[in-house]
Amino acid sequence: MRSLLSAAKGPYALTPFIPIAIVLDLIGAGAVVVFFSSALGVIPTAALMGRATEELSARAGPGIGGLLNVTFGNAPELIIALFALNKGLHEVVKASIIGSIVGNTLLVLGAAMFVGGLGRDRQTFDRTAAGSQASMLLLAAAALIMPAIFELVEGKGLPSPGSELVDYGSTVESLSVAVAAILMVSYVAGLVFSLKTHRGLFNPTHEDPGPEHHAETWTVRKSIVALALAGVAVGVMSEILVGSITEAADTVGLSQFFVGVIIVAIVGNAAEHWVAVLVARKDKMDLSVNIAIGSSAQVALFVAPVLVLCSFFVGPHPMALVFNGFELGAILIAILIANHVTGEGESNWYEGVQLMAVYAVLAAAFFAA
Repeated sequence: MRSLLSAAKGPYALTPFIPIAIVLDLIGAGAVVVFFSSALGVIPTAALMGRATEELSARAGPGIGGLLNVTFGNAPELIIALFALNKGLHEVVKASIIGSIVGNTLLVLGAAMFVGGLGRDRQTFDRTAAGSQASMLLLAAAALIMPAIFELVEGKGLPSPGSELVDYGSTVESLSVAVAAILMVSYVAGLVFSLKTHRGLFNPTHEDPGPEHHAETWTVRKSIVALALAGVAVGVMSEILVGSITEAADTVGLSQFFVGVIIVAIVGNAAEHWVAVLVARKDKMDLSVNIAIGSSAQVALFVAPVLVLCSFFVGPHPMALVFNGFELGAILIAILIANHVTGEGESNWYEGVQLMAVYAVLAAAFFAA
């Protein structure tokens, strides 16, 4: 673990941006510099969550270790989204949901396959466990798409990037709540499946955790304290970040849609981005794939429903779970690719390049939208 943790020092170089963002916000500096400073400030706090989580899951195996990583890896994104909900920035919230799913499936998994595959002919992983996660993601996609289909069939049409649904008292709101409840039940069932009834599939006891896992430097108590401190820091950075999004996007000339689907999604998921690539380089593709695909599944099955339900208590009005055409196209492409990739049970560096290329194409389309 020493080499892994030593390599993980990179994100901590951005720690000075935490006080810088706070000072800039207090003195009323320009929205653009405040936004990017706070965005950079989120990254080391997310990395701290990743470090503490890695310590806790060192001997847990790829299944539970991956679950812990995606759980705390998605915490920064969930906190940011809650602050955005409070500001009524529903477009940013929904864009960040799609951006996280697409980013983890294409960008993170692609980067992991590329970095892990350098100097190796191929890498292998358990395609049964990975395929199970991808299937959960595919089922979640069906649920996320149905409210949009309902809105389209009803004749109101899908919202375009930059617009919001205005009929919050319509049937689509009730449908969104029902879908959110179903997704959360499915998420709980998935936890039972992976951690209890089929624990051996996701957490094989025969796997040697490796020599680096026998040199833990943090106690459980220290790891929990680090997670708590990181959570507070993410909360402060998130409030500053969300407060400057609208003005910063207008000043730079970017849409709130692009900011949410690309920038916020990448910043909010920095922890699992880093860990997934790091463990892939150490030829631990089971854990890497678990983090990338598992994180996407958790966003779809847990984060999105929680945000829908929270919108009834946080912010000016409830958030309908209806995505625009660009978001629907992106999620379908990403999830179909995830199912194809995980079905092979092996990867190489060129496959990683292809995944990242698809992400770049989608990002270009989002920018032009």
